[in-house]
Amino acid sequence: MRNQIDLLATVTVLGVLEQAYFVLQVIYARRKYKISPPETTGHPEFERIFRAQVNCSEYFPIFISLLWVAGIFFHQGVAAASGLLYLCARLQYFRGYARAPSGRLGPLYASARLLWLLLGLAVAGLLGHFLPLGDAAGRWLRLVFPW
Repeated sequence: MRNQIDLLATVTVLGVLEQAYFVLQVIYARRKYKISPPETTGHPEFERIFRAQVNCSEYFPIFISLLWVAGIFFHQGVAAASGLLYLCARLQYFRGYARAPSGRLGPLYASARLLWLLLGLAVAGLLGHFLPLGDAAGRWLRLVFPW
């Protein structure tokens, strides 16, 4: 059982560590610019770091859900690779946004495309699981999507 989800679990833990890194960056920025909670405004660099962390946190539950559904019902390796690329894109998004608002756009679009890919993989996997397919259609789908 574990070898069927080990890659998904690894990407999940890496994602949690990335979220922790983002939170730590907000804490460091709060200290640097002397902005105490619950304040969320102040120095522009703090606001960008704070906003980047919040934006990444907002998408994290969607990412984790799609990662696991795509990995279990479609293919663990494809989902995990897509998940790693997503985490890299989010790290670039965070770093770009911290420097300047325009620095977030390229990585934002890349991470959105990867979420759409994970959604497509999840839907394809679920369709393959629930729909009774005839012999010809089933053989073709299994050839294209070996879940």
